Amino acid sequence: MKNPGTAQTPVEGLNRRNFLKLLGGGIAVALTYSDLNALSKHTAFAGDDAIAAWIHILENGTVTVYTGKVEVGQNIRTSLSQAVAEELSVPVNSIEMIMGDTLLTPYDRGTYGSLTTPVMALQLRKAAASLKEVLTDMAAKQWNVAKQTVEAKNGQVIHAASGKTMSFGDLTKGKKILLAVNNQVQLTPAEKWSVAGTPVAKVNAKSFVSGKHKYVSDMTMPGMVYGKILRAPSYGASLIAADIKNAKISPDVHVVKEDNFIGVTAPDPQTAANALARIEARWKTTAQPSRAEIFTYLKTHSQDKEEKAGEGVDKAFQAAPVQVQQHFEVQYIAHVPLEPRAALAVWENEKLTVWTGTQRPFGVQEELAEILSIPKNDIRVMMPDTGSAYGGKHSGEAAVEAARLSRAVGKPVKVMWTREEEFKWAYFRPGGLIEVAAGASNEGLLTSWEFHNYNSGGAGIEVPYEVAHRHIQYHPSDTPLKQGSYRGLAATANVFSIESVMDDLARQLKQDPLQFRLNNLKDERLKQVLQAAASKFGWTRPKEAGHGYGIAGAFIKNAYVGTCAEVIYNKSNGQLRVLRLVVAFECGAIVNPMHLENQVMGCVLQGLGGALFEAVDFKDGRILNPSLSSYRVPRFGDIPGLDIVLLNRKDIPSAGAGEAPIVGVAPAIRNAIADVTGVKLYTLPLLPHGMTLKT
Repeated sequence: MKNPGTAQTPVEGLNRRNFLKLLGGGIAVALTYSDLNALSKHTAFAGDDAIAAWIHILENGTVTVYTGKVEVGQNIRTSLSQAVAEELSVPVNSIEMIMGDTLLTPYDRGTYGSLTTPVMALQLRKAAASLKEVLTDMAAKQWNVAKQTVEAKNGQVIHAASGKTMSFGDLTKGKKILLAVNNQVQLTPAEKWSVAGTPVAKVNAKSFVSGKHKYVSDMTMPGMVYGKILRAPSYGASLIAADIKNAKISPDVHVVKEDNFIGVTAPDPQTAANALARIEARWKTTAQPSRAEIFTYLKTHSQDKEEKAGEGVDKAFQAAPVQVQQHFEVQYIAHVPLEPRAALAVWENEKLTVWTGTQRPFGVQEELAEILSIPKNDIRVMMPDTGSAYGGKHSGEAAVEAARLSRAVGKPVKVMWTREEEFKWAYFRPGGLIEVAAGASNEGLLTSWEFHNYNSGGAGIEVPYEVAHRHIQYHPSDTPLKQGSYRGLAATANVFSIESVMDDLARQLKQDPLQFRLNNLKDERLKQVLQAAASKFGWTRPKEAGHGYGIAGAFIKNAYVGTCAEVIYNKSNGQLRVLRLVVAFECGAIVNPMHLENQVMGCVLQGLGGALFEAVDFKDGRILNPSLSSYRVPRFGDIPGLDIVLLNRKDIPSAGAGEAPIVGVAPAIRNAIADVTGVKLYTLPLLPHGMTLKT
């Protein structure tokens, strides 16, 4: 079978022996399965506790690293390569990273939650350091010298006293080593990093900027056809009947009908779309809540009983001389990935291979197995580096659709969602209603805190400030729209509410908002990012007329962010503009400062959309703004000046950075608007009608 655009292809009869041939010999750590089909199991290489599950060294010195994590623009291909290079003492450019392939990589639950750096990087560091121990021991025995006199450096073992050297590839040639990862192995401390901690350029960057990289939507295979799926007109609609006879517009068009699943295939996407349009379907619709009533709906359809706050919280609030009691409304928003969902599926001898853009290849494999009623081991899912996800590609809809069509027509099938389908049928960041009641003393210390989140989620819900009496509760609710993970999860909503209330309390007390936060904090790391952002921003400098300042801070995913915003307000026409943002970020020891800065920047720019104007509009189960012309994302003209301050804590383990920086954008801008206008906004987006403040 010809390669459809990736290095990993479905291979007829692929087994352990053939796979070793593909690798070219010289395996430093051998596979342990004797069963030739064991590679299709989730513990593909000797179990996840074996070095062989993670790293091989080829005869030519290439280091092949295996991970179930995937690359969706966060650049973990580079940072994970740096982790291995650091501990194995090899050049980064000698590393080939095999990612997100259910046949070849160890099982992985998915790429989400900012877990790759703290969990997967640590696992690979241990595997690499364990392998280096093995290599130096092998060299010492071969040269009959003390192990401590052998050094591993730049892909070689070196015995300085005798001048002997040997490449890793030559040392391991023809040898098979069956050893487990040493979880107690000594790792290189951050202060001694020479590869990690440096601005290594993006691996494979040239293939992306040159257009050479093949996304799933670019892939082709001999005999491949394109698929289109009949979709309901609205949420909650069910198919009554469908007349498919008119869809057969040419001999090359095939119509597939399996119960309520209906799709067509054709030699090109336009013919498939034309054929699909000829299907006459009748649907039964059900009443659905609309955007205008959503927040009442979410509260009344809460799935649990509201717990009482407790006498202590109630008394503390009632006794507080300074009080804020407010509810916040947070709209559903879309992920808007650069690359809409796509999948290419092919069947060979009752076995299925699928390429698709997903954050959870093994999850998609399990989804396919359940829906298609075939063993999981007969399914291979591969994820080429994909054009963004933001938490929005945990599911495998396109993969399932392509697989069903391919099985029915006996040909490779590619399904590419349109931008409209992505807006309508992908899941959204949950909308939410949040109710807060907080009290403070005249001295500016928090005395009570009650916080209820309906539907949005529990991430970031804990208040980071010191308060004696608190009651915090997340209430799951029935949702009329499909909802799921989004960058930062519910912390975007919860931090917005927390930091807005903190600002309102500070203004009632006539205290500086930064100082009020610091007075109520014991967490030194959060204090440091707030102070770092304020220092770079010039928090204490005099404000020009029509300018407002805002600040916000948060701790999520083991990372800390402090954000300052400056806005300009033209009172005569109500026009607002975000002039400047300063973001201070700390996630422990920095693995790659250049790419960390890019991650923070990406979070902030995406956060602008959710803060200012992004909102899904819907009525009667229909999405009313399913296009980039009607759903506004940030444009070049919306981008303010941006300063990023990175705090490098080499004494603290590295955490992930793909989510936390987004959460400070909305509350900092909101607080800056309140500062300059006196108008306190309690909804996201803040300015749904454009950059005009309507009072």
